[in-house]
Amino acid sequence: MINQSRRDFLKATTAVAFTTAIGKDGLTRRAIAQQTGSIAISEWDYRTTKELLEALQGRKISAVELTDRVIARIEALDPRINAVVVRDFDRAREAAKGADAALSRGERRALLGVPMVVKESFNVAGLPTTWGIPTFKGWTPKEDAVAVTRLKSAGAIVLGKTNVPLVLGDWQSYNDIYGTTNNPWDAGRTPGGSSGGSAAALAAGFGPLSLGSDIGGSLRAPAHYCGVCAHKPTLGLVPLRGAGPPGTPAFPRESDLAVAGPMARSAADLTLGLDVLAGPDEARTGIAYRLALPAARHQELKNFRVLVIDTHPLLPTATTMRSALDRLSQRLVKAGVQGRARQRTCSRPRRVGAAIHAPIAARVFRKLASGSI
Repeated sequence: MINQSRRDFLKATTAVAFTTAIGKDGLTRRAIAQQTGSIAISEWDYRTTKELLEALQGRKISAVELTDRVIARIEALDPRINAVVVRDFDRAREAAKGADAALSRGERRALLGVPMVVKESFNVAGLPTTWGIPTFKGWTPKEDAVAVTRLKSAGAIVLGKTNVPLVLGDWQSYNDIYGTTNNPWDAGRTPGGSSGGSAAALAAGFGPLSLGSDIGGSLRAPAHYCGVCAHKPTLGLVPLRGAGPPGTPAFPRESDLAVAGPMARSAADLTLGLDVLAGPDEARTGIAYRLALPAARHQELKNFRVLVIDTHPLLPTATTMRSALDRLSQRLVKAGVQGRARQRTCSRPRRVGAAIHAPIAARVFRKLASGSI
């Protein structure tokens, strides 16, 4: 388990930022609800994982009913969004029946009966993993990724997999296999990438949790674009076995940047998801090590120093963004954080790495797919 003080700190800091961007009255819920003319609005569509768990355990709703509700929402709304591109509804319904039976026996697990989706790049046995590469269309792994296994072991109902850009290397979520994912707030805009399908699914009410990955912003940028939450964990905290390119060994090469992490609509759900996912791979470092994170440096947000950066020398900051950052700063001050710092200078970059990342990655994986490397 993650140290309690770290959990509390993550909840507090994320809640301050999230309510600044989304608002205490639930703007995501209201905005998406206005677009749901093809399906009746349900009280369960935008509940947190904690609220859903309480309802499931209190038998206010069954896992089958909740799963059917989310599936119906996907079928009604996703043709316009195109977030859940690989669907596993039959197995999800069977898993929901099993969850109801377990709940009836009095079992209590961290995610028992909660429906969710995962990013397409994570292996799920029996479902295709392509990374958006046409050559691997239909490639199917034989076992789940470690992260997926942990979610299922905690009782989560995996409904399917969400869209990604080619080789996970872009700020949008389009590929030639599954097409374009649109932002639920505005179908003419992107949900970001590379975990754009997961972020869009959360914003559209397709379950309270999702699983994504990140090197240079693939969790954080889509969360920002779609008005949801994501956490890029410390390197190595969540195992990446089974989340590598299709057709490659499940054991990934060690990386100094790539991580997997939870996505949700609330800070509390991020900590819950990370509790389930975190820990060394049982088949690798977990043979000798166990998760034991140090305590946070402070117990309360007001004791931390916070740097707010609202300008950048390479391009201007939009007025709406600066206003949101100003509101965040004000909320931090109200929370007891002393002072506010702004950084207005930055050394000139020698090379814009993001601009070359996607083309290089695409060339590498085309060669990989053709067998030339």
